[in-house]
Amino acid sequence: MSKEISENESRSLSAGASYGLKHQVLSPLEVLGQSIANIAPTATPTVVIPLVFASAGNATWAAYLFALVGILLVSLNINVFARRSASPGSLYTYISSSLGSAWGIAIGWTLFVAYVTCASSVTTGFTSYANVLIKDLFGRTQDLPPLVLVGILTASVLGAWLVAYKDIRLSTRLMLGFELVSVAFIVVVVAATLLHGGPHLDWNQLSFKGVSLNGLRLGLVLAIFSFTGFESATALGSEAQTPLKTVPRAVRRSAIFVGLLFVVAAYAQVLGFSGNEVPLDKSDAPLQVLAVKSGIPVFGVLITVGAIISFFACVLASITAGGRILFLMSRHGVFHESIGGAHKKNETPHVAVTIAALLAFVPAAILTGFGANLFSIYGWIGTTATLSFIVAYIAVSVAAPVYLHRRGELRFGNIFVALASVILQLFVLIWATYPLPAAPDSYPIYAFLGLLALGIVAGFVIRFGSARVHGLITDDVAAIQKRFASSSEI
Repeated sequence: MSKEISENESRSLSAGASYGLKHQVLSPLEVLGQSIANIAPTATPTVVIPLVFASAGNATWAAYLFALVGILLVSLNINVFARRSASPGSLYTYISSSLGSAWGIAIGWTLFVAYVTCASSVTTGFTSYANVLIKDLFGRTQDLPPLVLVGILTASVLGAWLVAYKDIRLSTRLMLGFELVSVAFIVVVVAATLLHGGPHLDWNQLSFKGVSLNGLRLGLVLAIFSFTGFESATALGSEAQTPLKTVPRAVRRSAIFVGLLFVVAAYAQVLGFSGNEVPLDKSDAPLQVLAVKSGIPVFGVLITVGAIISFFACVLASITAGGRILFLMSRHGVFHESIGGAHKKNETPHVAVTIAALLAFVPAAILTGFGANLFSIYGWIGTTATLSFIVAYIAVSVAAPVYLHRRGELRFGNIFVALASVILQLFVLIWATYPLPAAPDSYPIYAFLGLLALGIVAGFVIRFGSARVHGLITDDVAAIQKRFASSSEI
């Protein structure tokens, strides 16, 4: 241990103390709820699938199937770490334990940016669907004024912050309950669409009629966006019961469950809109349209409510996960130590989640206040989030075989999975940024590059400029590894 680190600092960072957070209180279902909520499974059928269809057409379902395979590869690399250690640091501590503190700081920062921008993006989805619901209920034809929309956006962030501030168990239970209800509405409409007019196969989709390789490529990028945040259960490592079992299961099962839902929902939506006067990619409320066509119009309103609920749960999940990464990085001295404090009564990282909520609120509120289209904001900020997540997924896929090699556990299968994951995510990263789109769609890419560069520079400056911070990170990572070295959970 560095001489600049006191014994008190070392003891206060002990993984066994759970950093002042609640210790192993979350059930497997509650941990699963965190990852599922961060994916926001209702948001994809209502918002993203039409965007994927605009590029991939009849191969929309295949784009989601390919994306599911890619995400499962990433999950295998994440679970290399999740089955062997647990902390609030998520991929930040995973990367630090394998590639060192410099890259750990860089990726920790990048993942924090990903969660904050994800929350910021999704809060505009919440606001948009609240706007749709209010218009339907009161027979309005015009959108609500920008200042009213900012008020709705504020309510979503404030509500998510309050729950994250108060109680992690309340947070995860609300997220799980909200998502189960909203997904149930989706499943009913999807099933009704598939059975409407009698079960039959859509050969246009199965034969990829009219599909171009370039369109499928662009659709795959958007499909990957639908899965981002599936790994956020890893940020509950200190609070989950038997974390070496519950966390990796949540990571894997959330990807599979939601991925299959996306594949089937994509197929059903393209099928349901076949021959429709308004095509799928031009519809503002595709599932509501399908509910009416299937003879269950009441589910149109229910799905709008479900989408609002799902968006809120995603904002909450993103603030929860992002706050914990900021919390642990601050305890290591990367940010001010006050951010690394835990609320004595609530046992939550109250300062860190407050900062995460504020950072999520500001860009969305400014753009909404200036009258920008809500779904344009969703796409702009969501692009920065997606690219940040992809970089984190590439990093953890590189780190996994390095980590296993150091432990003497590396096998050929691990190398294959890591290599396949890195190649796929790199292709998606390149496809998403080249050729560079015209302004303003290029601005989120510039923002991503600037924030990524800031994290990398800061990581190496801190690594070689502060022996204290480097020592705190490496000592805490060692304490985590030692705590779980002989765990019976594995």
